[in-house]
Amino acid sequence: EKQMKAENIQNDDIVDTAVSAGSFKTLVAAVTAAGLVETLKGKGPFTVFAPSDKAFAKLPSGTVESLIKPENLSKLKEILTYHVVAGQVTASEVVKLKTAKTVNGRVLKVHVADGKVMVDNAKVVQTDIMASNGVIHVIDTVIIP
Repeated sequence: EKQMKAENIQNDDIVDTAVSAGSFKTLVAAVTAAGLVETLKGKGPFTVFAPSDKAFAKLPSGTVESLIKPENLSKLKEILTYHVVAGQVTASEVVKLKTAKTVNGRVLKVHVADGKVMVDNAKVVQTDIMASNGVIHVIDTVIIP
């Protein structure tokens, strides 16, 4: 059996990749609360515009705590699925887009400003974190549909 080079194989799915990155604790907690872990561990591929913990910290105080309450889970799910696009869209492809249809059915606006890719009002601060079932791009702001 031939050994494949490790750098070509990403065994971790999007969720495990986010967990091991360590800077997405709030996102992972929110995805878990919304019951989206199974989806994001699914076959995909998915492109996730992942707000970092710093991005979540910018939200008004109490927002996250409020969203993860059982009565607000549909709103939470709506927000989270607005950060996910079906298919694997790498940074080089993202820059060519004007819009991207999200899993929640709404459309994200994509544009380049000052050499930075913007998704709605969020700046993409890190690109192409590859996972076994897609790709993560880190954004600096939580985007609300």
